[in-house]
Amino acid sequence: MTVFQWCGLLFWLAVLVLRYPREFWSKFRAERDYQHLVMASVLVLFLLWSLRAGIAEGLQVHFLALTVLILCHGWKIAVLIGSLPVVGLSLFGMVAWPDVGLYAMTGVVLPITFSYGFFLFTYRFLPRHLFVYLFVGAFFNGALTMAVHLLLTSGWVFFSNLYSWHYIVENYLALLPLLLFPEALLNGMAMTLLVVYKPEWVRTFADRDYIYSSRDRDE
Repeated sequence: MTVFQWCGLLFWLAVLVLRYPREFWSKFRAERDYQHLVMASVLVLFLLWSLRAGIAEGLQVHFLALTVLILCHGWKIAVLIGSLPVVGLSLFGMVAWPDVGLYAMTGVVLPITFSYGFFLFTYRFLPRHLFVYLFVGAFFNGALTMAVHLLLTSGWVFFSNLYSWHYIVENYLALLPLLLFPEALLNGMAMTLLVVYKPEWVRTFADRDYIYSSRDRDE
């Protein structure tokens, strides 16, 4: 393993240990519905991330659905849940073991951090309205998170001296415009369905913030 790969692995493990959600395990053991939600989240992410496409090793693209993950679980638990499919991909040989840490950092921890930070920005500075939550906090947030993920992966591949920056731009970042809308649509539609049918699964959503408060202002 290179120094770059060791740094990625150590940073990933440090995040998991230092920011481990202490409330997670007790809730997971006690609530069967929560067990189903967590396991379903891991399975869906594993399947989405397994369906990858690309023309060169290390420059594959796939749906992320990380914005749905953080909106449903919050930052700490989203990082924990998002790390499990990475381990699964490694076990099935889809991610090389030396690259696990960097893959987790560029594909899970940093994009999740950005996505959650963007949601907090919308919560703090934009009107608390259901449309804002779904369109900006989920749809637009999902597209931006995909852009951040591709840029981080490009940086990793470039600094690892695998490809030139020109090659990365021509064969990887050129796909960005094609990926933004599908990723945004995936997150926006998923959050719309969850808010309507399973709002108890969405940790960042509350009726008093996005429904009743907007009604009060309209009145």
